[in-house]
Amino acid sequence: QVRLVEFGGGLVQAGGSLRLSCAVSGGTFSSYVMGWFRQAPGKEREFVGAIGWGGGATYYPESVKGRSTISKDNAKNTVYLQMNTLKPEDTAVYYCAAKMGTSTWYNPTGYIYWGQGTQVTVSS
Repeated sequence: QVRLVEFGGGLVQAGGSLRLSCAVSGGTFSSYVMGWFRQAPGKEREFVGAIGWGGGATYYPESVKGRSTISKDNAKNTVYLQMNTLKPEDTAVYYCAAKMGTSTWYNPTGYIYWGQGTQVTVSS
């Protein structure tokens, strides 16, 4: 059974930084594309970024490009999301997810495993 658990959420002031971690157990971590998504109350789940199975390729949407960095440690079965210059509109529950196959990285329907989410709140 594959399990994803996120860590590192919390309350941070605007302009601050936060690093989220996602620990994966079960499955073959090194073969997964790992994605980060977020969902604010009343809004659809939004793609935050993803990293390829080898850790060399990343993809970010314009909303976070330049402010976020995703990294992957295959030895620790963990993926990280470093977020800088946080804004109040970054407030959401953040989820990590794992996928295989060739579906597009930004589409949440292609991800087969999901964590339970961690709350990030950015105060103004």
